[in-house]
Amino acid sequence: MSQLLKIKDLTCRYDNEDIIAGLSLTLNEGDIGCLLGPSGCGKSTILRAIAGFHPVSEGSISLQDSVISSSSKSIAPEKRPVGMVFQDYALFPHMTIAQNVGYGLHKLPSQKRKRKVLEMLELVNLSDLANRYPHELSGGQQQRVSLARAMAPEPSLILLDEPFSNLDVELRKRLSLDIRDILKSLNMTAILVTHDQHEAFAMCDQIGVIKDGIIQQWDSPYNLYHEPVNRFVASFVGQGCFIKGTLVSHEKFDTELGIIEGNRAYNWDNGSHVDILVRPDDVVFDPNSSLTCQIVSKTFAGTSTLYRLQLESGAIIEGLFPSHQDLYIGDQINISLAADHLIAFQWSEPSSKVTQ
Repeated sequence: MSQLLKIKDLTCRYDNEDIIAGLSLTLNEGDIGCLLGPSGCGKSTILRAIAGFHPVSEGSISLQDSVISSSSKSIAPEKRPVGMVFQDYALFPHMTIAQNVGYGLHKLPSQKRKRKVLEMLELVNLSDLANRYPHELSGGQQQRVSLARAMAPEPSLILLDEPFSNLDVELRKRLSLDIRDILKSLNMTAILVTHDQHEAFAMCDQIGVIKDGIIQQWDSPYNLYHEPVNRFVASFVGQGCFIKGTLVSHEKFDTELGIIEGNRAYNWDNGSHVDILVRPDDVVFDPNSSLTCQIVSKTFAGTSTLYRLQLESGAIIEGLFPSHQDLYIGDQINISLAADHLIAFQWSEPSSKVTQ
């Protein structure tokens, strides 16, 4: 698979302050990447730099081995093979849906442009609304039009800037999966900017977790969840809690949950104090276990229920159990741990809940 996008040592400044600092990543053709992080971390600035809307202070951005932005070179946004889907749809209210989709195709002959517009509208299941105006469409339909307009000129890269943030939760879920299917059917490369990890996991092949303008980890959703490289990634991705432990061998820890052994070795000295990440799916309801805890709260989620569990020390962990096991707040239950992907960090601060 060929590499389409390469960002090398990118630094972007605003009022002499580094917003992005030395950022590097690559994205292969046909993959959907994601820039994931809290508000203000710089992810939209990266997208704007790729689009040509923000200058590059240091480093470079290349598409298909051609530099499109650097400190000494910048191709105009309209000349870049890049399409963009905005948070607020950015449709022209005085134009029909068909006219909006065909806006970037003015160089094509009339009949070819018309065929291309119809093709795009069929792809996003809006061919019967071609003569409507944006205000006559729902938010989800308008975002589909925005996607069709971005894809119509057949760009090398599609940029999606928080495209679902104005939609309700259920529509966001459905539309994110639909758009992934559309992009994959055309083998289009895309980058999504979002602060919603569920959205990122549903849509993307590679995800970059960003903090203060720096990528902490660029990896698959699976590895981000099971193999976070630092505390921030562990805290930002997924749910979980830290419990205290002591290293007894390279792959074993002594904790109040007993001896925990995982699938990786740590080169720390025996006796080192650590915090161990426990995900809700690591905790198993086990009536045969001698390990007890008390249910302090519960959140029903349809097929499963998330329980907050207090250990004898007072530490809190979380367990995700099938919802047919209807347990009650205040109950004492027995649990065991199945933490195959053991993630630990040497102790530096009090253990704390890391749910985001």
